[in-house]
Amino acid sequence: MDRVLIEEVRATAYTVPTDAPESDGTLAWSATTMVLVEARVGKVIGLGYSYTHASAAALINQELALRVVGGDAMAPVQHWHVMQEVVRNLGRAGIAATAISAVDAALWDLKARLLGISLVLLFGPVRDRVPLYGSGGFTSYAFERLEQQLAHWSAVGFGAVKMKVGRLPRDDVARVRAAREAIGPHTALFVDANGAYAPRQALEKAEAFAALGVRWFEEPVSSDDLAGLRFVRERVPSGMVVSAGEYAYGIDDFRSLLQAGAVDVLQADVTRCGGYTGFGMAASLAEMYHTPLSSHTAPALHLPIACATRGLEHMEWFHDHARIERLFFEGAPEPARGVLCADLSRPGNGLEFRRSDAARYAV
Repeated sequence: MDRVLIEEVRATAYTVPTDAPESDGTLAWSATTMVLVEARVGKVIGLGYSYTHASAAALINQELALRVVGGDAMAPVQHWHVMQEVVRNLGRAGIAATAISAVDAALWDLKARLLGISLVLLFGPVRDRVPLYGSGGFTSYAFERLEQQLAHWSAVGFGAVKMKVGRLPRDDVARVRAAREAIGPHTALFVDANGAYAPRQALEKAEAFAALGVRWFEEPVSSDDLAGLRFVRERVPSGMVVSAGEYAYGIDDFRSLLQAGAVDVLQADVTRCGGYTGFGMAASLAEMYHTPLSSHTAPALHLPIACATRGLEHMEWFHDHARIERLFFEGAPEPARGVLCADLSRPGNGLEFRRSDAARYAV
């Protein structure tokens, strides 16, 4: 069989204002930037993206694309390794990792479209639907908006919802209590501190949160503090799990979390950890450590690999990213009773870019 050569790789950045001011325990923002990658062979275009800084598009167009164009479209993993080499002296984490992630996702999508099959089928499905948890509850929200958002997800069938904590620790227990009252006793309640607490402060909050039925404590302390994460994980109330991994940019970051015994559930983000190739490595490593996995943000992008990952517990239905994916893509998946179902009839990731709708947000 003749090699199918990649003819073009192009990245474009789009910045979309949030629908309200947003913040978590350690950061505030008013817009989200998507860097979209289109990888082309003839008239077939593969799509990938990352939520990152617009400078990732320049790195892709000026460096990564030059090494990928002309290569075999059937060999995404080969290109992943080449891109890792390209960024060696730039630093693999951060912007470089998100750029590689977007290109890798586009190359896998291109391969599936060239074969005329769904990405789910290319990866090898272990399920055709994935449970979600609704994610928002930003610390910038007034109590009323917090309650309305989480109560809506609960009412339409989400089995779990997640809110942010840590911005004003003195208010956190009251906010969590309001959330619990809004969603009722049967919906699981998750909290995410984004590393805002010190270890002993996190333990104090964990006790209070557990009394309100919180089962999931995400990044109670910084994920860079492996000893602190383990300290908290080993002492939180029974029935509460500690999770982290969204800031893992490569396999070494995931291995460090697991070797340290720092998490009960490992998180991985296709838009940061090296795309589908990197996510697959993280999934294999989690399975080696008998640790469940959860995907972080970007639900439309995660759905294909989530359907092919045996140890995955659930996906995050993140308010910002779900909103942008609906705006930018025809075929963006919609939840039904708290799950996302794969559409195996659509080639690749099932998305078609609405270029005219996105144009007004181009950077």
